[in-house]
Amino acid sequence: MERRAGAIANGIARECVWVLEHPSLYTAGTSAHGEDLLKPDRFPVHNTGRGGQYTYHGPGQLVAYVMLNLKERGPDVRAFVRHLEDWLIGTLAAYDVIGEIRPDRVGVWVRRDEVTPGREDKIAAIGVRLTKWVSYHGISLNVAPELEHFSGIVPCGISDHGVTSLADLGRAISLDHVEKELRRQFEAVFGPTIGAEAPDLSQEISI
Repeated sequence: MERRAGAIANGIARECVWVLEHPSLYTAGTSAHGEDLLKPDRFPVHNTGRGGQYTYHGPGQLVAYVMLNLKERGPDVRAFVRHLEDWLIGTLAAYDVIGEIRPDRVGVWVRRDEVTPGREDKIAAIGVRLTKWVSYHGISLNVAPELEHFSGIVPCGISDHGVTSLADLGRAISLDHVEKELRRQFEAVFGPTIGAEAPDLSQEISI
């Protein structure tokens, strides 16, 4: 990913998005606190260069690594993050789920008043980094992961809110269907794409 972002910055590769699933693992962003890793021996832990703290990736969750040239699209990090949020919110809306953002919390959130009044659960995470105005890392969307696996960390350093998924909200939707919707909503926010199979068998979406 870092090599591809560098190649994009140097004008020798296209912008792209890799959409994939990971095996179960925890990743630590540059702001991670050791005490938030509650079960360090449960899954492999990978230190990453993205922003943010600890998060979980695993089967049933779609991860999109977004490598876009913001120098060409507009060198505005706040606007880029807002576009990522809009992308996720649009995808959730396609399944009649209302995703919301909060000024004091990164990611996309769902109100769960039907469970507990005032409760909000995180359904999608955002963590990015830039090199020469090219983005890398990206977003993750919980389609149907094992939510108990999040209990090994304090997700994104937030202990007073939970996590949810489309399946947890009663939407039994295949990963393939959600991946196609992610692509459709991506195009609505960022523009048209072309598709190609990436070498690691994930889906590469080129721009």
